[in-house]
Amino acid sequence: MARVIGGIATTHVPSIGNALEKGLQSDPYWKPFFDAFPPLRRWLDLTKPDVAIVLYNDHGLNFFLDAMPTFAVGAAAEYRNEDEGWGIPTSPPFSGDPSLSWHLIDSLMRDEFDICSCQEMLVDHAFTIPMQLLWPEHAAMPRTIPISINTVQHPIPTPSRCYRFGQAIGRAIASYPEDLRVVVIGTGGLSHQLDGTRAGFINTSFDRMCLEKIVEAPEDLASYSTIDLIREAGAQGAELIMWLAMRGALTGTVRELHTTYHVPISNTAAGVLLLENAAQPVAAVR
Repeated sequence: MARVIGGIATTHVPSIGNALEKGLQSDPYWKPFFDAFPPLRRWLDLTKPDVAIVLYNDHGLNFFLDAMPTFAVGAAAEYRNEDEGWGIPTSPPFSGDPSLSWHLIDSLMRDEFDICSCQEMLVDHAFTIPMQLLWPEHAAMPRTIPISINTVQHPIPTPSRCYRFGQAIGRAIASYPEDLRVVVIGTGGLSHQLDGTRAGFINTSFDRMCLEKIVEAPEDLASYSTIDLIREAGAQGAELIMWLAMRGALTGTVRELHTTYHVPISNTAAGVLLLENAAQPVAAVR
C-alpha cells in the first residue's frame, strides 16, 4: 500500500533559478535562504521517496487566462519545462507515474472534485525550482505528479476547498495498492504582492502564525476566506492554498522536523517547512 511519508513547503520565485545557475548559494543575500535546504535533502536521502506529488500554481506556461482549470492533475509519462522568459535555464524532462496519476484522478472524481486530467503538461518554475532545490542532481529525482491549483484567475478555490482537496489526495494515496513512499510538496508563498498599490507588501506576523498553525491547527488557516487571505498575505500570498493542500494530504498526526523563515527573497517572504507523518519512523535531521 502507498503511504505519504511527509510533506514539504517552500517558495518558488524565479530569481532562485537564476541564483542557482550563477552559483550564488554563498552570496550574503542568498545564503540564509539556501541554508534552509541541506536538512531537507538529508531527510530525502534517508527516506528515499518513490514519487513526489508537487502542488503548485501555473504562471501561464501551460494554462492562460482563457482556459484556467481549478485543479489540473498530470497523467503523463514525462513533463517538459520550456522557456518562460525569466532567463532561467530550461530543465530536462521530469519522469511521471501515469498509473498513480490515474488512480489519483479517479479517486478525486469519486470524492466530487472536478479534475482537468492532462496527458500532456508543461511545468513552470513553480514546479522546477523546488525540485532543483530538493534534488540538485536531476538523475536522483523521484517520479513526479504535478498538480496545478489556480491562484491566478478569480474565482480561485477557497483555503477550505484546497485543504479538503489535499485530504482527498491523502485518501487516494492510501488506497493505492502498490508499495510506494510518497512525498507531497506545496510550493509558493508566503506573503507577497507583486503589483498594485501594495506592491512589495509582506506580513511577517501573519507568515509566522501560518508556519505555526499549519502544523497543529491547519483548520484555523482553512477557515480564512479568499479575501481574508489576500488582505493578510497579499495578492500573490494566496499561494498559501498549495501549502494547505499539502498539509491536508498528510493523513496522520504530523511532526515538524525543520522550518525556516527569511525576508526578503525577491520581495517574497520565503518559508521552508518539513513535516513527517508521525506514523512513520522519524528520521534524524541535523
